[in-house]
Amino acid sequence: MDTGARTSALHAFEVQAFERGAERWVRFWVHPVQRDVTVELCCEARVTDRRMVRDSGGHEELRYVIRTPLLLGGASWPIEVTLTDRDSMGFRMLLGRSAIRGRYLVDPNKSYLVDHQGTQ
Repeated sequence: MDTGARTSALHAFEVQAFERGAERWVRFWVHPVQRDVTVELCCEARVTDRRMVRDSGGHEELRYVIRTPLLLGGASWPIEVTLTDRDSMGFRMLLGRSAIRGRYLVDPNKSYLVDHQGTQ
């Protein structure tokens, strides 16, 4: 997981919009295991919004926004996540400042303070 940006982003591929009833949804695939492209999961989520997002290189992209629960350090809360191709990035998810504001502080001098089970 990466952090630093304002908006959270999840590596997703084959993103397909569709209608379910009167709502817009997206179907997308993820690689849930870091550095392993052999495991793929198909996911579906209701679209919250579509936004123009500028990446760290200054490029703008129109992205789907979904709302999903985040489990971190034993706590869970809903966050907004944009779907984008992060295949070339070091981490498949970027956890934005807005997702952790008021809950956590990032210490850039430390790593892996929360274990794989989500506890501190």
